[in-house]
Amino acid sequence: MFDVIILGSGPAGLTAGIYCARANLKTLILEGLHPGGQLVTTTEVENFPGFPDGILGPLLIERMKKQSKKFGCEFILDHAVKAELSKHPKVINGQDKQYRAKAVIVATGARSKFLNVPNETELLGYGVSTCAVCDGAFFKDKTVAVIGGGDSAAEESLFLTKFARKVFLIHRRDKLRASKIMQDRIFANKKIEVLWDSVVVEIIGNKETKVKGVKIRSSRDNTETVLDLDGVFIAIGHVPNTDFLHELEKDEKGYIIPKYPGRSFTSVEGVFVAGDCSDSIYRQAVTASAYGCIAAIECVRWLEENYGI
Repeated sequence: MFDVIILGSGPAGLTAGIYCARANLKTLILEGLHPGGQLVTTTEVENFPGFPDGILGPLLIERMKKQSKKFGCEFILDHAVKAELSKHPKVINGQDKQYRAKAVIVATGARSKFLNVPNETELLGYGVSTCAVCDGAFFKDKTVAVIGGGDSAAEESLFLTKFARKVFLIHRRDKLRASKIMQDRIFANKKIEVLWDSVVVEIIGNKETKVKGVKIRSSRDNTETVLDLDGVFIAIGHVPNTDFLHELEKDEKGYIIPKYPGRSFTSVEGVFVAGDCSDSIYRQAVTASAYGCIAAIECVRWLEENYGI
């Protein structure tokens, strides 16, 4: 029996763990299917405060974990498959074990949608990225491609023009799904070239050479060409890791909806949310950590009011 169980061990979950454990709560972090979240697939992080020379994503997670353990957080390498959150105490079913707590903080994060083409996951962090804000500065005066056709792909392309010499926007259809204003900005930017009716079938390169290019197939005539590139940004959407959370109010994409704007309370009493499983806009390590702090503080106060601890 724990005071609080935190689902997820990315920046949101680990920050929540630090705050909860420092408040003398018996705290358990279930690390999830992908311990450390998306940061562990990142090579260098240059935009997290306190690291002027940057820090490797896995090392940043390791330090956060060490800090949370220092204050007494317990860690179990397991992931939730079922949650009974309306119960008192709340019940989390892992793969083989069951866990109980007075409160739960959901920090399960989100996962990027991928193309499922050769070398894609192998080169993640080696020229393949899912976040232009995170990695764009690494491609100063380089040639990059953004894959997608919605507002996210348009935003990533426009952001990358601040650094890259040339940005290709590769889209499988003959028109973009992005909003009219975003399309106008894309077409007006001389650094951006849209490749229509084009499907990426392979990312070329290896960890030693990093990304060297992509192989593209035309959806018009099935001809294939190779495009030389220094980086590939995949912008076809994200999926929040919330499938098993049936009791919480979510939007049409599965993101958990906070009960009050800017807060961490959910539609179920005693359940709080933090990070990318609720945030479809910013998706940054620093904002996830901030949400983790908010969730922990509100959880501590809720436990004080309801359980006197």
